[in-house]
Amino acid sequence: MEKGFTHATRWSMQLESIQKQLYKNALDFAFDQEKLVKEKAQKIDELMLNVLPRKIVDRLESGEKTISDGCPNATILFSDIVGFSAMSVSQSAEELVSLLNDLFSKFDQRALHLGVEKIKTIGDAYMVAGGLESDGMLDAIRVVEMAIGMFTDLAEFNQQHQMALQMRIGINSGPVVAGVIGHTKFSYDLWGNTVNTASRMESTSLPGKIQISPSTYLQVREHFDIRERELVECKGLGKIMTYFVNGHLSD
Repeated sequence: MEKGFTHATRWSMQLESIQKQLYKNALDFAFDQEKLVKEKAQKIDELMLNVLPRKIVDRLESGEKTISDGCPNATILFSDIVGFSAMSVSQSAEELVSLLNDLFSKFDQRALHLGVEKIKTIGDAYMVAGGLESDGMLDAIRVVEMAIGMFTDLAEFNQQHQMALQMRIGINSGPVVAGVIGHTKFSYDLWGNTVNTASRMESTSLPGKIQISPSTYLQVREHFDIRERELVECKGLGKIMTYFVNGHLSD
């Protein structure tokens, strides 16, 4: 009887031990799965933040389907690398992508530091905006600071890669509509005459120059060394008086 009791007790203890281990394994598995889910959610969040502003990501996650905002005083910057098409003839696709990634990564860091919003890249063109969430001259100043800094980044890039690339930049300020389009591969973009004019400021600028429109000039003239250029014919817009930003007032 005693032996039987001892054997039964031991069996019960072993069974209890197995049950505890199974329970522990189940808990560990559940915790691991929860961790994986959180990690995946974080990666998705990071990916979304690479293409959308934080405010827009939050609104999409809250269930908004159609997002469009009017921004009364945004400042838009377009840049274009001069001679990039000619350079692409002598470079492989992998080399071109690597070079652009290096340069645009520098621009990305500068935009993040200044608090302006990178909108998109189109080939070798880079688009930035300020004032999408506020209505003040500080945003226009930051965007011009961004432009000046981009030339610093390009000089550093040229030195690192032993190249002599040049760049044109154009800036304009005014009202825009900002929003998200698409349901699968959606994108955040800006629309309005202000955007078109900013693009014209870039296309009619000169290599190594930052050309700004009158609306931007009025907001930043007391903060930078600016020279009046001339009336410039802008496709679809007529003649516009433009200005070159030469740098900071102390430069």
